[in-house]
Amino acid sequence: MSELHVMEHPLIQHKLSILRDKNTSVKEFREIVSEIASLMCFEATRNLPLEEVEIDTPVARAKVKRLAGKKLAIVPILRAGLGMVDGVLQLIPNAKVGHIGLYRDPKTLEPVEYYCKLPNDIQERDVFVLDPMLATGGSAAAAISFIKQRGCRTIRLMNIIGAPEGVKKVQSEHPDVDIFVAALDEKLNDHGYIVPGLGDAGDRIFGTK
Repeated sequence: MSELHVMEHPLIQHKLSILRDKNTSVKEFREIVSEIASLMCFEATRNLPLEEVEIDTPVARAKVKRLAGKKLAIVPILRAGLGMVDGVLQLIPNAKVGHIGLYRDPKTLEPVEYYCKLPNDIQERDVFVLDPMLATGGSAAAAISFIKQRGCRTIRLMNIIGAPEGVKKVQSEHPDVDIFVAALDEKLNDHGYIVPGLGDAGDRIFGTK
């Protein structure tokens, strides 16, 4: 069953308090989204496998541990997910980056993929799907489905703020995908916004509010 990881590290919680503040500037909001993504990545990669190798230090021969040749990819959900990319790449700079864009069909209300560009070897990689907000869960669940259709089986979802409704949907549709959030908020309001949340993350990242 999918595990929900709520990251309560003091640094993450402090930065999250600034994100929630409606008076935070676009510049500061954008910077802190990236910083939180980097801190979350540290925790989300905790279980990556290691292998032992031998190297020469300036003093002696030593056995050390390195990542066991694991190929990684990050896939932001357009457009707000782009705000998390640089923060993650600071920790795993060799990861390849894909992009996936979705919109909701006004008649069926189902997510429709309008853009998807993934690494050619995506099926060989551990994938981190990035989106600041996990509200209804519709976009995240659909993005994960589209990625799975390309042959990928090891996927983690990283969101800064999640709502119980979104967590439930992703877990029900993708019980093999662990979810990492900095905060699990109370609920969704009648307009589908997370409460208390932080508003529209895309608008606040790109200054289009």
